[in-house]
Amino acid sequence: MRYVTNLPSETKEEEHVVIPMSDGTRLSARIWRPVSSDDEPVPAILEYIPYRKRDLTAVRDSMHHPYLAGHGYACVRVDLRGTGDSEGVLKDEYLEQEQRDAEDILAWIADQPWCDGATGMMGLSWGAFAALQVAARQPPSLRAIVIASFTDDRYADDMHYMGGAMLSDNLAEAGTMFAYATCPPDPAVVGERWREMWHERLESTRPWVVEWLRHQRRDEYWRHASVCEDYGAVRCPVLASSGWADGYSNAVMRLLGHLDVPRRGLIGPWSHKFPHLGEPGPAIGYLQEVVRWWDHWLKGADNGVMDGPMLQTWMQESVPPSTSYEERPGRWVGEPSWPSPNVERVTYPLTQHGIGAPGDTAAKPAGGDGEKEPMTVQSPLSVGQFAGKWASYNAPPDLPYDQREEDGGSLVFDTEPLTEPVEILGPATVELDVSVSEPVATVAARLSDVAPNGSATRVSYGVLNLTRLDGRDAPEALEPTRRYRATVDLNAVAQSFPRGHRIRLSLSTSYWPLAWPPPRPVLLSVYEGSSTLTLPVRPATVPDGLPRNAFAEPESTPPLDATQLTDPEERWLVTRDLVGYNAELEIVKDRGLVRFEDIGLEVGRRACERYASVAEDFTSATGESTWTMRFRRDDWDVRVETHTRLTCDETQFFVDATLDGYEGGRRVFSRTWNETIPRDLL
Repeated sequence: MRYVTNLPSETKEEEHVVIPMSDGTRLSARIWRPVSSDDEPVPAILEYIPYRKRDLTAVRDSMHHPYLAGHGYACVRVDLRGTGDSEGVLKDEYLEQEQRDAEDILAWIADQPWCDGATGMMGLSWGAFAALQVAARQPPSLRAIVIASFTDDRYADDMHYMGGAMLSDNLAEAGTMFAYATCPPDPAVVGERWREMWHERLESTRPWVVEWLRHQRRDEYWRHASVCEDYGAVRCPVLASSGWADGYSNAVMRLLGHLDVPRRGLIGPWSHKFPHLGEPGPAIGYLQEVVRWWDHWLKGADNGVMDGPMLQTWMQESVPPSTSYEERPGRWVGEPSWPSPNVERVTYPLTQHGIGAPGDTAAKPAGGDGEKEPMTVQSPLSVGQFAGKWASYNAPPDLPYDQREEDGGSLVFDTEPLTEPVEILGPATVELDVSVSEPVATVAARLSDVAPNGSATRVSYGVLNLTRLDGRDAPEALEPTRRYRATVDLNAVAQSFPRGHRIRLSLSTSYWPLAWPPPRPVLLSVYEGSSTLTLPVRPATVPDGLPRNAFAEPESTPPLDATQLTDPEERWLVTRDLVGYNAELEIVKDRGLVRFEDIGLEVGRRACERYASVAEDFTSATGESTWTMRFRRDDWDVRVETHTRLTCDETQFFVDATLDGYEGGRRVFSRTWNETIPRDLL
């Protein structure tokens, strides 16, 4: 990262600005803008998230917003209602109230004397969700958005559910927000009201996972704020990015294919991070690209920002399996549109002998009914322990490890060793002719790059709850032994398979703890003849369309001073007890105690996740999320502790949660929840 201080505009910062909402609630904003905007109004850019602008995102914000302000923009960073120093309570994600607040904020910004009336929105993850969802509401001042790591489909392609199967990140993210939504405001900003505001949050907050479990189908709860329900509602230009190691690797391509506005897509090798902070690398000069985007759409600059490919993406080369990479070798390629005319969907049959050549059909034996016996698998509950996180953060190391142990409990199909490299770009699809032994069944499909030494690096995967075959919003129990056609969509990816390697498809009936297991073990039967793998092949003869140095070096303004007072801790530990047959995954992400020198505040964050099971008892699956958040300055010392535990039997989920608030080492608030939610064919 190159830190720059010599920018076109001299800037100034307003640390705490109150923005009134239409219902009287006051939200807290931090604003960076050119000094000259006092006399010469400029366009404004809003970032709107719940992650505490004064401390928890302060370092990152100091690298982004002063940089953009130095290029002639007013940057407004707002804490959502009920977070940071904003009034109110945050009760759930992406509610109607949140979006009305955003419209109020944009109207307030556009009316300020330092704003010329044109606004944009930007963000990563929640901030990107907010920008895309608000764009679909078409507020009059909003001219363009810049979004990273997001989805347009809250049910089918978010951390909650995949293919109708529940992800463990449904619990993990709920645990995160259980902690963030109950943190206190800073007395140095809001004064003596801090305790009243904090206790309002403590009293009103509930474990969000309960609400998310009450909506196991694609219902109106998930349709709200899912832009895929009406792509035509988005009428402003969109610059969208993500990373192949991120859980949100699919939505960029969907937006490019469905929006009818000026749009560009950028996908690198990154985890859940902004592209200029991208890990695995290479990171890129993303903020320079963002400035060009704003200059064109907010200032009218004729700078060629729409020239070149619609999609720019990193074609990843083969790597040995690892839970973390500093860099992913590869090259940039460009596509003129999406779907791309350069990508051909090639279908391969799945046979008793592996993945056949395109166009081959499985030979049928003579005599009898002419059909071979099906290929079967009943996966142990341990398949999935090396799956990594749904969305990688690259800290602790959380990418999938060598898939050979996973493949031991899976149905495996290999190609012959490749005689020429094969490159794919986009989502692969598996079509299966199957039957199952239970009324509720899950199939996980994994695509791997198998090296000559046998090591297997997972390239992509997908999960499907087979009860959702006839529509995600109308599940039906399966009839044992009945034949079904199932389509498993794998996450989009750009990957090069070298000569001499094999392409492997692995099918399993469990993928715990990435996805919650079905109520009982399932025997899956796969019939050849009409079961296939379809790959999005980008032929080697197609030119890259981009130079290797397509982007500049990453740069930003210098980060503010923060002192690490205690060491961080990161742990990803898989254990198995061969006496009691207990298996467990423990994840620890402790940021240590950090002092923000400019405000004299010490902040600590520690998150622990635990996923456990016993032998082949699918109802023994247990997930836990525990958080501790601490804030300390002089004699002000506040701590929030949350714990959420999710268990099940064959027909129900059980949520047990606790919330404790401490002031000066004394517990001043405590609440416990014990909730039971029926399993809905899950």
